[in-house]
Amino acid sequence: MANEAEKLSQEILAKYDAESAYRTQLGKWGWAVLFLGVSLTLFHLYTALRGPYVSLIQGAIHLGTALGLIFILYPANKRLLQRPGVTYYDLLLAALAMFSNYYIVWHYERLTTKAIILGFTPLDMVVATLGILLLLEATRRSVGLPIVIIALVAMAYGLWGRGIPYFGHAGFDWNRLTTELFYSSDAIFGIPIQISSTYIFLFLFFGVMLTRTGIGQYFNDLAFAATGRFTGGTAKAAVVSSALQGMISGSSVANTVSSGIFTIPMMKRSGFSPEFAAAAEASSSTGGQIMPPIMGAAAFIMAEYTGVPYSEIMLIALIPALLYFLGVYLGIHFEAKKFGILGLPKDQLPSLRALLKRVDLLLPLVVIVVLLQQGFTPTYAALWGIGTAYLFSLLRKETRMSFNQLLKTLEEGARTALSVIAACATAGIIVGIVVLTGLGGKIAGGILQLAGGNFLLIMFFTMLACLILGMGLPTTANYVVTSAMAAPAMMEFGVPVIAAHMFVFYFGIVADITPPVCLAAYAGAGLAKANPLKTGMISVKLAIAAFIIPFVFVYNPVLVLEGATAATLLPPLLTAIVGMIAISAAIAGYFIGTTSLLQRLLLIVSGLLLVYPDRLDISLLGAVLLLLVGIVQHRQQRQGTGKKEQSQTRQVSGE
Repeated sequence: MANEAEKLSQEILAKYDAESAYRTQLGKWGWAVLFLGVSLTLFHLYTALRGPYVSLIQGAIHLGTALGLIFILYPANKRLLQRPGVTYYDLLLAALAMFSNYYIVWHYERLTTKAIILGFTPLDMVVATLGILLLLEATRRSVGLPIVIIALVAMAYGLWGRGIPYFGHAGFDWNRLTTELFYSSDAIFGIPIQISSTYIFLFLFFGVMLTRTGIGQYFNDLAFAATGRFTGGTAKAAVVSSALQGMISGSSVANTVSSGIFTIPMMKRSGFSPEFAAAAEASSSTGGQIMPPIMGAAAFIMAEYTGVPYSEIMLIALIPALLYFLGVYLGIHFEAKKFGILGLPKDQLPSLRALLKRVDLLLPLVVIVVLLQQGFTPTYAALWGIGTAYLFSLLRKETRMSFNQLLKTLEEGARTALSVIAACATAGIIVGIVVLTGLGGKIAGGILQLAGGNFLLIMFFTMLACLILGMGLPTTANYVVTSAMAAPAMMEFGVPVIAAHMFVFYFGIVADITPPVCLAAYAGAGLAKANPLKTGMISVKLAIAAFIIPFVFVYNPVLVLEGATAATLLPPLLTAIVGMIAISAAIAGYFIGTTSLLQRLLLIVSGLLLVYPDRLDISLLGAVLLLLVGIVQHRQQRQGTGKKEQSQTRQVSGE
């Protein structure tokens, strides 16, 4: 059964997650993947210890080695996945991709000094063109086509954007464009790839090391021990488990499959419909990217863009993340109450006492959090986390690694990072064009003009942009693009930088469960044998908090700790929590009992009034409405119980 479950999870991942559709039958070329993967991981561990090289050299080695691995692992077409070995042209492309990037390392001094003054040679331009084209092809294979299309459109705009009304610019010829994109630190080797080559890779490898210690299963067991006995316990455990798993993994689809292979069948057996079970897992797993301390890769880039240390980003993201998971949890609770779905009996749950004896598994996470809060760099914290995880893996026979297993772990660390590296580099092309042409300022101005100065409309248009881009871009690339083009429009209205960036970060993430392209929901539906579109719609209902919370913290930045004190934070936080209870009950159609249409409308109004920022009088009105619905429902329930008892009494009397 375990082998069948693993096979199914791999099939689902390969279908809905481009980064998981790689060759497994490498034949004699497996040694090349092992060598390159181990070398890439050791390179990052080495530079973390001694300090990174200059950004272009660090980025070129990082990207070049990753592209070599991508061309060996990812075939040009998914139909070739089952063909054993590696085609000769993929090996050639791998060699060319590595050559074009290592060319920067070999000619760094000339490319950054003489070439800028005297001009680039014809060979420089050929290499730059080759490097860009191979990057786009590698990204298509490992990430997907949409981000490549957007990058190509951006390049076309850079070449021929002179005559476009309002968005026109001076224009660039091919040689200038390619050399600016490939040999500068503002495009392909800009901030996204710089962060990827220092912080992100190490944290992804840290997640691999934690998985080797068995922490993933520990999180699942801990979640079931804590919540499994309550109403709808199997689905609630999925929420808690996914929140914990999100601390070490930033992929919505991968989280959905790795957790869902266990939780979805249990949810179905307990009485949830296949669509609801899949949606509960997908919406929970998607939220993992906003759950500190690790979060998704985009959070590290946010720290660089905003100038806010990652240790503070963790704290800033905590309240929105907890509100997100609370919203999903409440949606599941009311759904379970509505259909009378109970928890699991105690004898079917893991022992909490036994799990607490293994609490040392959490120590690597504690080490990272403490070091970050003490002011150490993310690189230093990640190194200590990796070292701690490795040492603790030696304490148990089942997690102790042999030399060969250690090599495979180092290789897996590189594999895990490939799609992130490709996405960051390709997003760098888009951002590079935005910077070169001044497009970012024009788009921000266009949004302001389109919205007519209405701030709510500006946020709405920004949300739409994030959701639409999120249908084709991975979260990291989505954030990189929207933070450069849409977030500035919000900041024009005085929105704090961190609130604006968290806004686009949030909506880039929930695109993974927003129909029609909701890959996490599709993956969950594949595991549950459910209708994918219906699963996506239920996912949106469960994650409705994610569509409300960003508006709340933009209007009231105290929820992202902007100028927060206990006195200013507690009232809006409490009203937001109560408001989410009202909205979740309205969407489920159940509060104390089943709600009528009027009661659902009143609950929605109540919830919106309660989450209305910085107005306690309006929130108080929402609380009154909620209390009114509660009193009416309580009376209805008592009357219903009384009628049922009278009916039973009459039946007994008749007998």
